[in-house]
Amino acid sequence: MAMGKGKLSKTFIWILMGLLIVGLAGFGATSLSGNARSVATVGEKEVSTDAYLRALRTEINAFSAQAGRSVPMSEAQMLGLDRQVLSQLVTSRGLDNEAARIDLSVGDSVVAEQLLQVPSFQGPDGSFNREAYSFALRNQGLSETEFEEQLRDDTSRTILQSALIAGNTLPDAYIDTLLAYTGETRDFTWARLTGSALQTGLPEPSEADLQSYYDENLDRYTLPELRDITYAWLTPEMIVDTVEVDEDALRAAYDERTDEFNLPERRLVERLVFSTEDAATEALGRIGDDFTFEDLVAERGLSLSDVDMGDVTRDTLDAAADGVFAAEIGVVTGPLPSNLGPALYRVNAVLDAQTTSFEDARPDLRGELALDRARRVIDTLAQTIDDELAAGATLEEVADTTEAQLGQIDWFPGAESEIAGYDAFREAAGALNEGDFPEVMQLGDGGIFAMRLNRIQPPAPQPIEDVIDQVRQGWDTREQTAQLMAQAEGLAGTLAGDSSFEELGLAPQTETGLGRNAQIADLPEGLLTTVFEMAVGEARAVAGTGEVILLQLNAITPVDRNDGDIELLADALRNQASNSIAEDLFRAFAADVQRRAGIEINQPAINAVHALIQ
Repeated sequence: MAMGKGKLSKTFIWILMGLLIVGLAGFGATSLSGNARSVATVGEKEVSTDAYLRALRTEINAFSAQAGRSVPMSEAQMLGLDRQVLSQLVTSRGLDNEAARIDLSVGDSVVAEQLLQVPSFQGPDGSFNREAYSFALRNQGLSETEFEEQLRDDTSRTILQSALIAGNTLPDAYIDTLLAYTGETRDFTWARLTGSALQTGLPEPSEADLQSYYDENLDRYTLPELRDITYAWLTPEMIVDTVEVDEDALRAAYDERTDEFNLPERRLVERLVFSTEDAATEALGRIGDDFTFEDLVAERGLSLSDVDMGDVTRDTLDAAADGVFAAEIGVVTGPLPSNLGPALYRVNAVLDAQTTSFEDARPDLRGELALDRARRVIDTLAQTIDDELAAGATLEEVADTTEAQLGQIDWFPGAESEIAGYDAFREAAGALNEGDFPEVMQLGDGGIFAMRLNRIQPPAPQPIEDVIDQVRQGWDTREQTAQLMAQAEGLAGTLAGDSSFEELGLAPQTETGLGRNAQIADLPEGLLTTVFEMAVGEARAVAGTGEVILLQLNAITPVDRNDGDIELLADALRNQASNSIAEDLFRAFAADVQRRAGIEINQPAINAVHALIQ
């Protein structure tokens, strides 16, 4: 089925140019020498060793650029890049083989037209240049015949793929069903039935009832794996009171932070800048009872956050300082100068000057300096403790000879204790093994710890007598839910008739316009799923935990196809579904082509390519 006289669409040509540019990305690549000409064969078509080498190098280089580092061949294999490249090439050659089988090809005129459009083959004047063409192919390790045959295959393959995946339209019923699922809403009324609604009291459970409930819910009463860990730890807070801070250091710290302890008078100010002083004066005159500063800001297309200067000092305002600092709170004043032009200012609050004396600041300064010095003490002590542990000292001995404190914890994920609040401790506890030697590790706040795993207690059920109160409460909750459910199902039948929630002595609440993904606080999970299964007027009971929700569907609101957003959603769903079908069709077709043609893999040739890239 020759196509020598026809012309491909511009879309096809650009697709082919993209494929061609990718193929030429490996200029300067060295051809693989030796007897192996191909790494795979699909029917009558070969995947040449040079093609595999170029494609694999291109893929590795792209991944290296993305990772920001060089990626060795060993890592590329671990990531599966080699298998991905080979799979792509085998798929392409399988399609080439199928195109040849059905006699699908393009004529010389199409190939010539494509060659003329490749920038790499053009001379300084922008026209096709034979020398540039030959030079590019020599660097690629291809002859003109080989390249033009490859280009012909690429074109035929593109035609085959396009014919396969083009025109995958879906029936309107499919899109309508999707839209109905995603866009329909429900109106319903519901009421909550709790223990107070029970018509009879709960029975007293027997020992057999409790034992049965315990056995059925054993996972609720099973302790997790517990790790018996002994640890020694030391934090800055433990020794902060023992650290000495001399007076000179406190004075120096106060002097360094004098701007922090002695703040000048400030104003919380908003500023609106104008191009001229006349424009600012005219705007100020418009502000009154019916037109506010906020209206003026909005008129300029701004928000109050855009004109907010925060808290400012006189130095910040320069020439506008006297006018702004003399203004009353809430009053707009100006025009006054600014570095951007004439402006109107509004003062929102006055922040008085604040002066903190050295004596008043002394406690905070001492605490900060003491903590800093405590951290340095711990840094020095950490090496000493680590050396002692390495020499065979136990955690108990370390606690006896240093300020470190000894502790024990039955640790599991979720354990609550002071040291278990540290991420570093939790991570180390989870990775600790019996026989590991204690070593000093950092807590993250300047503290240190070392730990020892004494034993691991596997998950084990707690004896029923230790959790009997929880078992009884669980049984009561289940029994209450069951009784309420039976009662509510009877009420649901009444509601479906002519009765109302109020006539049944219930306090109803109404929800309107809720979709499938709506969130309703304090209602059982899955309630909306039930709502969307119901017919209008139908009533059902939904079990919760110790309670039941009685609900009745009032209305189903269909999707509004005149809504622009819904139509955008319809188009998106249609495109997504069409693309998905096209991908499935192509995948199935490619697999069938390869199965019928047969695939042979030349592993020694593949290994040789990998060795060359190493």
